[in-house]
Amino acid sequence: MRCISWRELKTIVPYSRQHIGRLEKADLFPRRVRLGQCRVCWIVEEVRAWLQERIDSRSLTDTPDR
Repeated sequence: MRCISWRELKTIVPYSRQHIGRLEKADLFPRRVRLGQCRVCWIVEEVRAWLQERIDSRSLTDTPDR
């Protein structure tokens, strides 16, 4: 299991801190792990699984009209 910081998370998921927080609160994004008073991380495998779910749920209707 590998933890990633905010800096690495934002290279994988291009959302703001506020949006990530809203998704976590709504149980729509993997929850952070509190390491200390001022330090958090996310489990990279959970983030990758979350992203893969979005990739897998794409449909042909998600493609732009040309």
